[in-house]
Amino acid sequence: MTDASPGYPRVLIAAFQGWSDAGDATSEVLQHLGALVDAEVLHVIGSEGYVDYQVHRPKISLDDAGDRVLEWPDTRLLGTVRRPGAEDDVEAESAAETVRRIDGGRVTELFLLSGVEPARDWQSFADEIVELVDVWAIDNVIILGSMYSDAPHSRPVVTTITSEDAARREATGATRSTYEGPAGIATVVDMALTEAGIPPVSLWAQVPHYVHSTPSPKVTLALLDKLEELLDIVIPRGELLDQATDWESNINRIAAADEDMSRYIRGLEETRDEALAAETTGDAIAAEFEKFLEDGSRRNAAQEPGGAEAAGVHPGQAEAGQADSDPTAPTAPSQDPADGADPAAASETGETDPSSAPGDGDTPGGAGPTTP
Repeated sequence: MTDASPGYPRVLIAAFQGWSDAGDATSEVLQHLGALVDAEVLHVIGSEGYVDYQVHRPKISLDDAGDRVLEWPDTRLLGTVRRPGAEDDVEAESAAETVRRIDGGRVTELFLLSGVEPARDWQSFADEIVELVDVWAIDNVIILGSMYSDAPHSRPVVTTITSEDAARREATGATRSTYEGPAGIATVVDMALTEAGIPPVSLWAQVPHYVHSTPSPKVTLALLDKLEELLDIVIPRGELLDQATDWESNINRIAAADEDMSRYIRGLEETRDEALAAETTGDAIAAEFEKFLEDGSRRNAAQEPGGAEAAGVHPGQAEAGQADSDPTAPTAPSQDPADGADPAAASETGETDPSSAPGDGDTPGGAGPTTP
């Protein structure tokens, strides 16, 4: 282990294939990041005792020498930690497409944890992850998840950020999860880290359930967008933008040839648009009402002896503020559904229906925007 770079926190991004990886969205995020930063394997949590090999079978391949090699479904910690004495090729770094900080510097304290959801001994598995976070002096943990829901493919991807820690919520704009129901390994790891005093942030995205048989690059892009915001970094997208465009175009083409599917998607779009309109209208009215109350406070202060000067407002300005503040005035929507759609609000509009899960019980299909 090496010492962390001064001034830059160590960040771990974790994702698990299976129940919390709808559309392969989270595993694709880790693969994309790992390729960009040329991450190396730092530690392996062996699959023996955790994984059901009849579900996740080991793979056989030939190495460069032609020998047969078994690859087990282990959980791997990868990292970009610089080794003491390692020579930096500045010219190669500047030319390479890699993850960078906002100031242009290369991100060197990024860890990735990738594996499959275990079949047994989840608490022991979570304890091993907690130990890794402690041994490698990791400061922040982000757990990724994606779930199938009644989300139209033609609208911006809805993402949800949650945390059990008040400070994390304040820093990231996350909310506290109110989900109740079946949980996956991501939730178990989240709670284990929180109990160990290393509360993570969970980032989840919705995947259209009617395209569950293919990867969803548009959802992968949405997760990368949020990671950029959370970590103040720049992540090259590579071919993902073109792949997301092709993905949406292909679904449109298939739907155009199937009237039932087109009608169903239009219904999802209308429900999503209505939910967003109701939410943004409510937020706008609330904001105007708060402004009205603030103006009223300033007017009251101005009416008291010395109140105008104390409040920093001329009495005439206070009255002008009253005239300008109309809580019923229409306000243009300013909130992208991918940038803070309220899961509870969406659920109340009937946007998703847990009973409509199309899956085989292996994924949180139709679970809606609430996150495990």
